Amino acid sequence: MMVRGLSSSNSVSAQGSWFWCRGVQAQSKRRVSSRQRPFGSNGVRVCDTPERWCAPLSASIEHPMRILLIEDDEMIGVALMEAMKRAGYVADWVRDATAGTAAMADRVHTAILLDLGLPRGSGIELLCSARANGNTTPILIITAKDGVAARVEGLDAGADDYLTKPFEWRELDARIRAVIRRRDGHAQSLIGTGELQLDLATRELVRQGVRASLSAREFALLHALMERPGSILSREQLEDRIYSWRETVSSNVVEVIIHGLRKRFGDGIIRNVRGLGWRVPRDDE
Repeated sequence: MMVRGLSSSNSVSAQGSWFWCRGVQAQSKRRVSSRQRPFGSNGVRVCDTPERWCAPLSASIEHPMRILLIEDDEMIGVALMEAMKRAGYVADWVRDATAGTAAMADRVHTAILLDLGLPRGSGIELLCSARANGNTTPILIITAKDGVAARVEGLDAGADDYLTKPFEWRELDARIRAVIRRRDGHAQSLIGTGELQLDLATRELVRQGVRASLSAREFALLHALMERPGSILSREQLEDRIYSWRETVSSNVVEVIIHGLRKRFGDGIIRNVRGLGWRVPRDDE
């Protein structure tokens, strides 16, 4: 697999199905913050990634959508975490089936990337359990198992897509956007209402035909609200879409983002429901 778009000092390549990374120290220090959650008796931690990946790679990139990565291979995980960070995703990483089960139970993620060969259980068992428990989060299998029987088994078990290693990041990124569109019932990359739409591909707000760029956190908040116009989301629900488990939440970040959006696009873009949260109005309002 070659994950493209990474800096030359941290490039990722493969020999067969094995990965190697230049500039990655496997024994780097770990940072544990107030939003990092331990799962499982073996001490596996969510977002157990080298400290270098916990810090923003660019001041201009924040977090539009939240992805759960369930992958036991450290070099593959590090490469994907970096690629997702550079693309602007929130990314939470767990490394075995036990931790994966606990992380999936939170149901705060926009999509899940699932490897099949996991310690402490199989990816297929994890997938079947999630679907049996009513978890409808889009799940993309990423695996070295490229046989037809394996692909059929994964898709029949409830996966929304199946991608074999090696792959390029651009393709995985496009597939993530595609399964999210299908979940929301959209054939195109636009979601929202007739007057106000969000372009998931360009990450722009389209208001009465006019496009406007958004910061990543503005996009994250609007994406959460515009998936289902009219639905009320609480502060905690919005924070879950803006922050990963390893990050410390600023006390008034939701209000600051909403204030900025209202200042740019008008007070009516997001409505406050006293004591409950915020919502984007429907077309019939």
